Amino acid sequence: MKQTGLSPEDQIAEFIASAAKQPLLDAAFELWRWRYRLDSIEGRPTAEEVRINRTLTPEQISAKYRWDRDHAHEGPMFGYLKRAHPRADDAAIRQAIITAVKFEDATFTHFSWDGDFWACVVRAVARAAAQYPDFLETTYRDARNNVAYYYK
Repeated sequence: MKQTGLSPEDQIAEFIASAAKQPLLDAAFELWRWRYRLDSIEGRPTAEEVRINRTLTPEQISAKYRWDRDHAHEGPMFGYLKRAHPRADDAAIRQAIITAVKFEDATFTHFSWDGDFWACVVRAVARAAAQYPDFLETTYRDARNNVAYYYK
């Protein structure tokens, strides 16, 4: 996505327009993948949140990470997905976000570094896809790239 030179609103609109072209579930995963960039554009975390986060113990950081993922459907992601799919039912939007987060978690859970790196990535996403079969093939491709990026 080309982001340079655009206002924050226009940058977010590009992400949302891209997600709007996909079915709800796939749009949820796409937006979830871009959450850190979207947060950055929106000014999250704030300087105060960064200050507080730096004081957290590893256990507290882990708990915060789990809470953020468990409640992703209650935060900004809901608004992004609602903008991408304005006619979708709120419950369906929440469920799509929950499923997208769980799918991403499954891709990481199934990753095992035992052989060729790319083969490990492909195997991890294939196992997650077996659990979550309702995504488009392009989403599984994006999930493979996502896993490869985080485990590089």
